[in-house]
Amino acid sequence: MRAIVVPAYGDSSVLEYAERPDPEPGPGEVLVEVAATGVNFIDVYHREGRYPMPLPLVPGNEGAGTVTAVGPGVTDVVPGDRVAWASVMGSYAAKVVVPAEKAVRLPEGLAPDLAAAVLLQGLTAHYLTHSTYAIRSGDDVLVHAAAGGMGLLLVQMAKLRGARVIGTVSSAEKEKLARQAGADEVVGYEGFTEAVKEITDGAGVHVVYDGVGATTFDGSLASLRPRGMMALYGAASGPVPPFDPQRLNAGGSLFLTRPTLAHYTATREELLSRANDLLGWVASGAVKVHISQRYPLAEARRAHDDLEGRRTTGKLLLIP
Repeated sequence: MRAIVVPAYGDSSVLEYAERPDPEPGPGEVLVEVAATGVNFIDVYHREGRYPMPLPLVPGNEGAGTVTAVGPGVTDVVPGDRVAWASVMGSYAAKVVVPAEKAVRLPEGLAPDLAAAVLLQGLTAHYLTHSTYAIRSGDDVLVHAAAGGMGLLLVQMAKLRGARVIGTVSSAEKEKLARQAGADEVVGYEGFTEAVKEITDGAGVHVVYDGVGATTFDGSLASLRPRGMMALYGAASGPVPPFDPQRLNAGGSLFLTRPTLAHYTATREELLSRANDLLGWVASGAVKVHISQRYPLAEARRAHDDLEGRRTTGKLLLIP
């Protein structure tokens, strides 16, 4: 089969389109013929070595396709099932071995490319808005990068829970997308803290969802009301430098958390509960998935360049 391989850490030029042995499912695993693979910033972190992994590696954490074989002990997934998965390394490939406990069946009629485009980010948006900080009706919420793949989902889920949503964007085109997703107010990154305070009559927001990191961190903390929460779920602009926790006290007994999906899908029951909510919303149209671009698997370098260059809105997919 063909796959993308990272032989050494580096920029997008290290991504190689190469022949790899066909994988075979072991105990508790299923083999999936991939229909589409999601591209996420964590793939960049793996490629760069920011999150070190043994080399050579096949990147990619998310996809969807059709089960073609199952390993010993698998009873609840059968060949022919259409499934999606998240947090399974090796997804930049034509075929992927997926632990059966992470395979989520698709609702009838849901296209696999939509599932591949939404599962990882959608599960993340679900736990952020429903568990990390469980949004209540009337809450003020700040979503950074509101027109990105994660941002658009966060905006929609925050609106489902009754929030007033303020989004940050970097262009007029992205402002339009954020508003279409339901954002009540959209501001630029320059001076966003002052804009948030003006919109909230000086109070600040109840929660900030920040996947940008270094460049927005200080302003995000300053945008919170007393006892507000900052959920730092990524670092697209680079890691946040060390800081004095006393700043949380000075800002009004603030909360800061750095959550990760694995801790919010710790059991299969929790995974399926979140996934069934999410895929049900997508199938019904309650949550819309914006696919920005589909690239042939061989063009993974271009996908990474576009993602890192902030030339995209919504979700990027690789098609084997």
